[in-house]
Amino acid sequence: MKVDGELILKPGKERSLARRHPWVYATAVARVVGKPAAGATIAVRAADGAWLAWAAYSPESSIRARCWSFAEAEAIDAGWFAARVRAAVARRAMLGVATNAVRLVFGEADGLPGFIADRYADQLVVQFQAAGVNAQRDALLDALGAATGCANVYDRSDSATRQREGLPPSSGIARGAAPPELVEVHEHGVRYLVDVRRGHKTGFYIDQRDNRRLAGELAARLARERGRAPAVLNCFCYTGGFSIAAARGGAGSVLSIDSSADALALAQRNWALNGLAPAAAEWRAADVFDALRALRDEGRPFDLIVLDPPKFAASHHHVERAARAYKDINLSALRLLAPGGYLLTFSCSGAIDVDLFQKIVAGAVIDARVDCQLLARLAAGIDHPLLMTHPEGEYLKGLLLVRI
Repeated sequence: MKVDGELILKPGKERSLARRHPWVYATAVARVVGKPAAGATIAVRAADGAWLAWAAYSPESSIRARCWSFAEAEAIDAGWFAARVRAAVARRAMLGVATNAVRLVFGEADGLPGFIADRYADQLVVQFQAAGVNAQRDALLDALGAATGCANVYDRSDSATRQREGLPPSSGIARGAAPPELVEVHEHGVRYLVDVRRGHKTGFYIDQRDNRRLAGELAARLARERGRAPAVLNCFCYTGGFSIAAARGGAGSVLSIDSSADALALAQRNWALNGLAPAAAEWRAADVFDALRALRDEGRPFDLIVLDPPKFAASHHHVERAARAYKDINLSALRLLAPGGYLLTFSCSGAIDVDLFQKIVAGAVIDARVDCQLLARLAAGIDHPLLMTHPEGEYLKGLLLVRI
């Protein structure tokens, strides 16, 4: 194994690594031994010289190193990466019966910090979000192909995360042939068209799979309890995932709002793909904040409301502003929610933790002057696991509320 340098920590800063947290912040580093390049494998040592971990060096990032292994005897080589990828893919095998859209590798949770790999039918989509995995690009692509048997891989390393690593955005064919214009996938009997080249994230919000199914179940429950088809509002609807799930569950009308006309156009194609009645759907290209206020002025009630906004807080510097935005949309939604209705509300901002998000929504409940019960806390699907020593990986959180 080639080791290109060492990172010596300040006294006391070894404690997080002793707890197997995979990140080393720049503020914890006393000095660098050698001249490691971005992505190079280095040894991390305590102030007294004790070995702590093998890690990938990232000189431009506030996360100066991301740990590969806490076992000194392990060799970080192509075989090691192949074993990590193979194990990650094998752990997702249980999902094959429910969907062919699966997250195969989830960064730190699978011991490969910064590496994302999603599968849409036979098309793979990857993201190299950190210097270490970027330097191991070929080894990881080789391993992914061997583990899945998929020949076509598209690179979507175009997120802002790479900028913080000092890496330029990258997008294009990584292996095999170009992806089709749209890839069709299925999920719990629902069909979706996915644009892996231009769509959000890697093309689709795979992480919301279970919560989309829940939306369908809630629509069905409302139809049974009320003796009529419920009215549904889906805000930040993107390509219509929650809208279609609710309609299949028995919603009588679904109003879907998004600022992107392109996303709404694909949502309408997905609606038709599932054989749903056009008359039951209303599509609005609008700013959701403004649209919610307009609906409030109309006095239009809804039995089920979904709020699934984009990331409002890119880092901890934006938490206060994000909190105001989350409260704003939840306050407006709660004023539109009919008695006995359900609110599914989400945050994908990693800087907003579960407890803070619940407090924000509670503040909205108080200001809306309604009574609500929290029925469940929601999270990403099981193909997005949380490494217990890396709580920062819990980026998606949600709440299911009922108005009483």
